[in-house]
Amino acid sequence: MARNIGRAALGATAVGTATVAYAAGIERTHWTLRQATLPVLAEGARTLRVLHISDLHMMPGQKSKQRWVAALDELNPDLVVNTGDNLAHRHAVPAVLRALGPLLNRPGVFVFGSNDYYAPRPKNPVRYLVKSKRKIHGIPLPWRDLRAALVERGWQDLTHVRRLLMVDGQHIAVAGVDDPHLHRDRYNDIAGRPDPAATLRLGVTHSPEPRVLDAFAEDGYDLVMAGHTHGGQLRVPGYGAIVTNCELDRSRARGASRWGAHMWLHVSAGLGTSPYAPVRFACPPEASLLTLVPRPTGGNSVESAKQGARFGAGADVG
Repeated sequence: MARNIGRAALGATAVGTATVAYAAGIERTHWTLRQATLPVLAEGARTLRVLHISDLHMMPGQKSKQRWVAALDELNPDLVVNTGDNLAHRHAVPAVLRALGPLLNRPGVFVFGSNDYYAPRPKNPVRYLVKSKRKIHGIPLPWRDLRAALVERGWQDLTHVRRLLMVDGQHIAVAGVDDPHLHRDRYNDIAGRPDPAATLRLGVTHSPEPRVLDAFAEDGYDLVMAGHTHGGQLRVPGYGAIVTNCELDRSRARGASRWGAHMWLHVSAGLGTSPYAPVRFACPPEASLLTLVPRPTGGNSVESAKQGARFGAGADVG
């Protein structure tokens, strides 16, 4: 009996060790492209291809990640949306710019997240499993340098501003807020209905906090894009994300979902991790290519939109 228990314990230890080794050594750098088709454009609009990049958490020496992100330019997106947490080190701005380099020649918009403002710090993993209002910040990061570089190359900073962009000959009304995870969001600064004549009304935020999503939905936005959750980072097959690290429910931790009767939400699982928690399981690092198409016409609008959406599984790239 004791021998059987000992064997079971050794077996469990071996499985646990193998799982951690896989999560830290393999899946964490298993770069993946996720694709989805969303019916969010005005009737008669031309298809738009939007590349969603989030949560790079870049360290200076992460060459593989930099090369993979730069190669996404070959997808020929019409618009690039970056939903923050680009940095994980005070010397990582050049690395982020190398990664985004070719994409900076395309129309792009961005907002920042907590790990653009502050470096990550070691944390007790239990803090991710329980809700806490206490935020532990690391040293300040050079977000102003990153912002200046992105703006100089033509990308639009959407922090508490509204813009009307021309993308592939079509008008897109865009607006964004600062990171709700840090309670820096001031939605009142951008409140109000966006241009009703726009082909797309797009909201951008780092953390998909329901209070912010509700505000975008109330104002009539078609699509909101966010990151922050890492898709849960550790997912249990058949169960999904364990946590979202925000008030968003677990079922929406990654990918596209409906938010209310009109608006769609897309949450990126992101491309990085904190250097103090460098593991992913059943949730590979990802960027997303969204193909936006016109909304269905006729019939029940909610049911027609559900039927019109198509979600692609992640595709391994590179």
